[in-house]
Amino acid sequence: MQDVTEQPSALRWYYEGLAQNTYCAMKCHSCGGYTFPPTGCCEHCGSWEVEGTELSGKATLLFATHNISPACHPRFEKIAPYVYGHLVLQEGPVVQAIILGVEAKPDALRALFERGPVPAQAETLKMDDLPVIAFRIAG
Repeated sequence: MQDVTEQPSALRWYYEGLAQNTYCAMKCHSCGGYTFPPTGCCEHCGSWEVEGTELSGKATLLFATHNISPACHPRFEKIAPYVYGHLVLQEGPVVQAIILGVEAKPDALRALFERGPVPAQAETLKMDDLPVIAFRIAG
């Protein structure tokens, strides 16, 4: 992966990647931790010795719930109601994201909860302004 410190910003690089269905983070040369979404330094140890890297997009959904109404931001009004949850990426970071493939209904959320942690795969939602990372329940 290229050295993103020479680009305009890690954030721009992240969104350009999302638009191409590529999920980007920073990997620290000092501690080996991943920072997601990417920033200029390591969120674990504070080192500036970081390098851009691609993530697998694989995650484990820990738990999920539905959104509040109305949507938290106008960009999400078109997809509301939706489910969002906390996931652990295969590479380690914990993220919050929209969950695809689950209805925002109590019975569907209960069934998901009873399944326990489930695998999920990242997808990019094309919104009117910026692309957004989401995860689809696998299997």
